[in-house]
Amino acid sequence: MADDCFAHPLLAALYDPLDPDRSDLDAYLRMAEEFDAHRVLDIGCGTGVFALLLAERGKEVVGVDPARASVDVARAKPGAERVRWIYGDATRLPPLRVDLATMTANVAQAIAEPEDWHGTLRGAHEALRPGGRLVFETRVPGRRAWEEWTREQSHRVTDVHGIGAVETWVQVTEVTGPLVSFRWTYRFAADGRTLTSDSTLRFREREEIQADLDAQGYVLEDVREPPDRPGREYVFVARRP
Repeated sequence: MADDCFAHPLLAALYDPLDPDRSDLDAYLRMAEEFDAHRVLDIGCGTGVFALLLAERGKEVVGVDPARASVDVARAKPGAERVRWIYGDATRLPPLRVDLATMTANVAQAIAEPEDWHGTLRGAHEALRPGGRLVFETRVPGRRAWEEWTREQSHRVTDVHGIGAVETWVQVTEVTGPLVSFRWTYRFAADGRTLTSDSTLRFREREEIQADLDAQGYVLEDVREPPDRPGREYVFVARRP
């Protein structure tokens, strides 16, 4: 099931206004050109920001996400008719033959259960043409990013058009081995309402991910650093032989 921050209609509509800087996607756009990818599968497409950027550049894009509310937001955006939107996940895709499959931002880590993760890798592998690539990012566990997920460091107030001031913050609720759970809180000044969304991410070691890719038939081509977060994340580039 999708977390409330993606599945709740109001919170899904707030996702873009609360996180307007998506310069993290620039590296993925460059890789789409580097790999001469014309057909792209965006796994965990959310509100469609990356899928629409690709479509604007003439790519044939399929966006898939398990949060219906987020897909609805994506479908309502200008240019959305150029993307094929699928409500679901990568374990149950229609027949596809894409040049590139992507999981941007938190998508790979949000697939926390091993069975779901392995199923996602299999689904992406089946969707790729021979020679096609899977690209995704994941945080370096040793950097312990969750230690910065505190109310003090995350608290902010954003004025959202049509809604008013929205106060937000995040707090870690539990750390159990590689699993880190946390809660986002949203407080609306207009009516005093408060909503929360709980999430869990899995912090996988580099060797574990390589073993998972090997087991699903990929060839690991490269492990890169994101230009905007060097040393904090891995960007995996795996190819279907």
